[in-house]
Amino acid sequence: MAILRTPGPQVVALRFEKDTLWALDQTALPFEERELALRTPEEVAAAIRRLSIRGAPLIGVAAAYGVALGAARDPTPDGITAACAVLRDARPTAVNLAWAVDRVHAAVLADGPGEALVEARRIHDEELAASREMGAAGADLLAGVRRVLTHCNTGALAAPGDGTALAVVAEMARRGALEGVVATESRPLLQGARLTVYELGKLGIPHELIVDSAAAGLIARGAVDAVVLGADRIAGNGDVANKVGTLSHALAARHAGIPFVVVAPTSTIDLACPSGREITIEERAADEVTEIGRRSLTIPGTRVRNPAFDVTPSELVSAIVTERGVALPPAPQTLAALCSQPA
Repeated sequence: MAILRTPGPQVVALRFEKDTLWALDQTALPFEERELALRTPEEVAAAIRRLSIRGAPLIGVAAAYGVALGAARDPTPDGITAACAVLRDARPTAVNLAWAVDRVHAAVLADGPGEALVEARRIHDEELAASREMGAAGADLLAGVRRVLTHCNTGALAAPGDGTALAVVAEMARRGALEGVVATESRPLLQGARLTVYELGKLGIPHELIVDSAAAGLIARGAVDAVVLGADRIAGNGDVANKVGTLSHALAARHAGIPFVVVAPTSTIDLACPSGREITIEERAADEVTEIGRRSLTIPGTRVRNPAFDVTPSELVSAIVTERGVALPPAPQTLAALCSQPA
């Protein structure tokens, strides 16, 4: 079931009320604000797969609530294990999904099915707090930066609170330190054009939209002072998997000598993954590239490669901002130190 909601200045992507996970349907944005009522793990997984719910931290929170919905429906060990399996398989690249599912599952094994919703709410609250901490830490790191370029969507539609990289942008704006944002359209799903512009508009932050291929030229011409974006998975050595096109922006930033900063909670860091070579890159449907609004953009039958992500080597990343501090430089030692800190 989907219901329209009254547009407002605050973006709330997920809320859990009355045994239902209400999710703002991101496939309808920016033209329509409607919420999906999700009541089973299968419905939550389907919403994640079709990108009604997206953004690595937000996927994790949604999956946690999905396990809670499964535990309420079938509290037996087999039932909860089945719910976890459905959710874990929804998307392969973002590590937050598996992390959240496993954490709720462990809480259920330790304290019973009733603990599932308690743990899901705890994860949600932690991600809200993480957003505040990342925003402040990133704004401190980028003091003096006036113009930023960002890629894909990293705001409240990607993570609770103000998001990840857009939390930094929002805090910079609150401090009066920001002249404006250059937002890429973010192919192939146009999450920058549809979602980041939508959020920047609600925040009242001046911004310009560009096609992805314009970014390197603008960076080279000095149009921005830093590149700030998020991540779907960070390997133990600091390699970063993020929306396809991220690597191009990193190379351009290195050539121009400007900071390339990744903002992500520690739940996105996968210390068990030694490097970006081991990260599974999701390949999505061809029609996301060949069509817009069911109208063909190319010759029927054209072969398509549609990777949703790419991997940026750690040596191209200036810093990784988390809720527990900044990995500077990103390396196995600095990331492990952040992850070992108490939450």
